[in-house]
Amino acid sequence: MSDKAEDRRDSPRVPMRLKVRREGSSGDFEQHDGDLSLGGCAWQGSGWEQGARVEVRFRLPILPDEVEAKGEVLHVAQGANGPAARVRFVDLPVESELAIARHLDEVQRGTARS
Repeated sequence: MSDKAEDRRDSPRVPMRLKVRREGSSGDFEQHDGDLSLGGCAWQGSGWEQGARVEVRFRLPILPDEVEAKGEVLHVAQGANGPAARVRFVDLPVESELAIARHLDEVQRGTARS
């Protein structure tokens, strides 16, 4: 495994409100409470299958606009609160990845803005 992949796997996860829909859909985004990490995100919700391509949007306090990311569902597991989808970001712009890293760092240090 590459060092970059290892870093992402070890990335902290922080709670995040996510908007999700299938990639290429013109339908509305579904809102989910989930978590965000450097390499992806996860949320509780049904209707997702491994390999599905998704569009995810979320707000970071350090950015004026929503982050728009594309991802692939890596795994769907049955949890205590129902199915949970875990997604890996695909082709995330460097600026977005750096903003996520900064946000995760600020949350870990307790200095995140609201």
